[in-house]
Amino acid sequence: MDNLVTQWKLGIIGGSGLYSLDGLENVRTEAVQTPWGAPSAELTFGRLNGVELVFLPRHGLGHTKSPSDVPYRANIAALKMAGCTDILAVSACGSLKEAFAPGHFVIIDQYVDRTRERARSFFEEGCIAHVPMADPVCSRLSQLVYDAAGQAGVEATKGGTYLVMEGPQFSTRAESELYRSWGLDVIGMTNMPEARLAREAELPYAAIAMVTDYDCWHESEESVDVAAVLAVMKSNTQKAKQLLAHLTTQLGNSERSPSPDGIETCLDTAIVTPPPARDPAVVDKLRSIAGRALG
Repeated sequence: MDNLVTQWKLGIIGGSGLYSLDGLENVRTEAVQTPWGAPSAELTFGRLNGVELVFLPRHGLGHTKSPSDVPYRANIAALKMAGCTDILAVSACGSLKEAFAPGHFVIIDQYVDRTRERARSFFEEGCIAHVPMADPVCSRLSQLVYDAAGQAGVEATKGGTYLVMEGPQFSTRAESELYRSWGLDVIGMTNMPEARLAREAELPYAAIAMVTDYDCWHESEESVDVAAVLAVMKSNTQKAKQLLAHLTTQLGNSERSPSPDGIETCLDTAIVTPPPARDPAVVDKLRSIAGRALG
């Protein structure tokens, strides 16, 4: 991707409940193959309020993939190969704080990653990189998303820490109380390694966590179950679509410049394997997500 791209092309990863977008124009779908296999579903291309969008349902059409089985590397690679300039992730989550009631949106700015069964990097033996993750989301895109939430009348909080658990089971009560004692805000199963991989692909990433329940810690609320989650999810999905309509209006009225966080050039100082030592086969595989840095 050219770092001087001035038009937004937003990749949207839809989480539980968000399997399609309304109001898209010039819609087409495309099956994509990446060096890491096929993504969760075909990519849907279209325009909303004049902005190019590429939509991908994280769990596949019909929600057929569990959080641990989502092909995270293929998903991010597919969006990169499709020419996306930025990624917005939308996810259902549980709340770890009284203030974040079901229906509340949290614009995430930090993560605690407790996953253990997922491939976490595009880089492997033969070409190694260590990207910075102190600030795992794009500050500009996150602010734009928060602004759009306000315009859409969606109750949202800017900033929050998302505990990413392996799943697919929900937490035990002891786990939920432990995470609360850490001062964390929401809990879910999908934003990692997604955010890490987006950074390796030099794609600015922002995330909306849509609260569906109070996990299992809340004394006056029943423990989370799928029926309760689905009931709130339907309302949250409509709010997310309204937010996206306002966000694309904002983006359509602005020229895109590189992220102020330096995300599009983070590989310049992250690849530690010198060119003579790089495995050509690994480099060829990485070109789809890191071609700019690999030359």
